[in-house]
Amino acid sequence: MTPRTSGDPGIGERIRARRLLRGWSVRYAASRAGLSHATWSRIERGRQAADNRFTLADIATALECAPAELTGVPVPAADREVVAAHAHVHAIRQALIDTDLSEPVTREPGPVTETARTVALVDELRQACDYAGAARLIPALLRDLHAAAGGPDRTAAIRLLCDVTFIASSVLRNLGRQADAWLGAERCRDAAEASGDPTLIGYAAYARAAAATGCGSYQRGLTLVERAVDELRPHAADPGATEVLGSLLLIGALASRGCGRPDDSGAWAGEAVELAARTGETTTMSLYFGPTNVAMWRIGIEADGGDPGRAAEIARTTNPAALPIGFRQVFYYADTARALARLRGRDREAVRLLLTAERLAPQHVHTSAMTRETTRMLLDRSNRSAGGTELRGLAERLQVTA
Repeated sequence: MTPRTSGDPGIGERIRARRLLRGWSVRYAASRAGLSHATWSRIERGRQAADNRFTLADIATALECAPAELTGVPVPAADREVVAAHAHVHAIRQALIDTDLSEPVTREPGPVTETARTVALVDELRQACDYAGAARLIPALLRDLHAAAGGPDRTAAIRLLCDVTFIASSVLRNLGRQADAWLGAERCRDAAEASGDPTLIGYAAYARAAAATGCGSYQRGLTLVERAVDELRPHAADPGATEVLGSLLLIGALASRGCGRPDDSGAWAGEAVELAARTGETTTMSLYFGPTNVAMWRIGIEADGGDPGRAAEIARTTNPAALPIGFRQVFYYADTARALARLRGRDREAVRLLLTAERLAPQHVHTSAMTRETTRMLLDRSNRSAGGTELRGLAERLQVTA
């Protein structure tokens, strides 16, 4: 089974095209990114996978573009559900633009109790990484809750609107639609501020920081986290506040590492570890803050931060099944695979974990630019031995060629 030729040129080729468009040499472009020219050249030629979020953000900054412009928005035509999810993005974007709380309501609200059940369903779909199912329901939910926010059930509607905009931002971010994810997070902030609830305001700050870091804007994400943590600490005894605070600490650890501040990143992560030891595993606000989720975040940060051995060690002592949701488990398998792919002699394990991630959450894996790059690198050096037909099958489903 030979991977078929794809229209996707790959991240390295997109980087080269943008560099040449500006008329820059490899040495000059690499110096702008703070990379060696050898590293830049290897990435361009596909000899080094561009599956490191921090490095990719540095390259995008050097080329004066967004990371998403280098990764593209992969939509394998063979995956009908992924295609369907992307087909609903425009409707979600329109609904987010239209559901401005500062604008008057133009339709009659429906019963909030019934809408709340649909919100719960959408969150279940998101947690199962069924992005197509969630995306199909989000636009109508946004409009229904916007209408309800102008009626007698305003308080309940506002809280639900905060949830749906948070979910919308998360789904859009995982589909690679980073600018749209920021719009969703901004609407989440609007709803949270309208509620006046410090916990919801911190929850919305988490959404905004996640959207900012997803765009490669790590300093912006860190600034949002620092402000939100300071504002939420006095309310730590409020229901849900501790779990939101812990989740903000994790974003702070990621953003600090993205800013090239590993010591600060370690401090944020260390505080999250201590807090998780006190809370134990939780399900509050579908954030699943607790020791297992903290470990999963640390695996991803180390995989991107240049210490794949440390990431693999954390993964070895972490049981992803402790979280009963695919949404976080898929990150465990995909990020651990990225780390193992950078360690000598661990390609077979990396392939096995990628296949596990795909079985668990195919829509997520088929949309992930980082997973595509890891697969491309493994395929390139496999010589049809490490991973065999299974690796080639995964590459075909992702439309990746060596």
